[in-house]
Amino acid sequence: MEVNVNDNNVDHALRILKKKMQREGVYRDMKIHRHFEKPSEKRARKRVESLRRTRKLSRRRLEREGY
Repeated sequence: MEVNVNDNNVDHALRILKKKMQREGVYRDMKIHRHFEKPSEKRARKRVESLRRTRKLSRRRLEREGY
């Protein structure tokens, strides 16, 4: 990941870097990998994430297509 610093404006570059990291999911991965996660907890988390994703997609499809 790369951010260019223009006119020695480090604060602005840091803000852009944080946004990029947020979009890429770096913070979420860091939070997940902070402690060991049992395989059963990992399966449960992935199942919940999958359900959340499918519900979101179906909601969007309902708004867009009407069914």
